[in-house]
Amino acid sequence: MFYKILVLSILFLAGFLLVNGISYSYDRAIEAEMADTIETPMVIAEDADASDELYIWMEGEPLTGGGDQGWAEYIIDIPEAGTYALWAHVFVWDGNSDSFWVTWQPADPDENAQETKNTEYRWSIGTKNAWHWDRINHWLDGGTFDREWELPAGETTLRIAVREDGAKLDVIFITDNLSADEADVNPRFPGPEDNVTPVEPRDKLTTTWGKIKAQR
Repeated sequence: MFYKILVLSILFLAGFLLVNGISYSYDRAIEAEMADTIETPMVIAEDADASDELYIWMEGEPLTGGGDQGWAEYIIDIPEAGTYALWAHVFVWDGNSDSFWVTWQPADPDENAQETKNTEYRWSIGTKNAWHWDRINHWLDGGTFDREWELPAGETTLRIAVREDGAKLDVIFITDNLSADEADVNPRFPGPEDNVTPVEPRDKLTTTWGKIKAQR
């Protein structure tokens, strides 16, 4: 009888852990301006409504489109091999300022998407004309589909490159929770648990045009 109770208890505990999402073991939030490299004309700008009041973009008026210059690169240590998704806190004005190019090596090849225009790496953002969370996707000719990356443990390189000027990037959220439901994933802003050492991004501030626009 004792052993039956023990077995049932173990099964109950295992089921409880699975239901409560203990299988989701990793997430990390990164301020966009904390990139290891920011290549001009992508720059850091100010907005009181952004996390830490800073974000990055290629400066541009709404409705201009264009871009394809400048990028931000992040060296990210992945603690365990697995499948990961990316969310981002973003602001886009309209359909002409709502996309970036995204590659994450070594899952993706060492390819300059700004040159090749490979739609596999084209991220189309839901246009809301307000700061919001958006899951990074493929904007393919046949539709828009959420992206996932199979990554080994160790150092990886994430590049988010300008496709259209005017699109604003505030925070990147990495997770092994592959749900497409924002409420289930619960992307968040950076906190002490992310162990990110500030690199004085305000010293790299090159424009306040975004803060002025935010008041409109």
